[in-house]
Amino acid sequence: MLEKSKENYEFADTVFVRDVENRVFQAIAFKCLMGIEGIELVGSNLLDSLLGRDPQERIKGIHVEQDQKNHSVHIKIELNVAYGVSIPEKAEEIQSKVAKEICRLTGLHVSFVHIVFKNLISTDVLEGTDSSQQEDVVEVSEYTDDF
Repeated sequence: MLEKSKENYEFADTVFVRDVENRVFQAIAFKCLMGIEGIELVGSNLLDSLLGRDPQERIKGIHVEQDQKNHSVHIKIELNVAYGVSIPEKAEEIQSKVAKEICRLTGLHVSFVHIVFKNLISTDVLEGTDSSQQEDVVEVSEYTDDF
């Protein structure tokens, strides 16, 4: 029977470095958002994402800042939310899903996930059932003059 020799290697004065580009964090967050109903990334277009057009444009509503000193990452996500969706519940769902996935895949601590809800959208626009109803995007500023 052959015996395995155990050799101990010492890495004297070796520094191991691992860098993760911001686009990786953006892609992870984008994948998480794709599985959540009732939201739409600001600046995203369902047709563009299906056709795989310009990934930089698809993720322009996701901002990442890395803290190298503390080995952590800050994420800010700008979204549109469907009318009738509970904003606090949706924010919690998004924040926990994004934080867990980034931590799992990168090994870095997520110090915060800041969600900014920009606009309300109708559920018809979100589902893409009728392209003529894309004017149903509700700008908050439209209603300030009525009060």
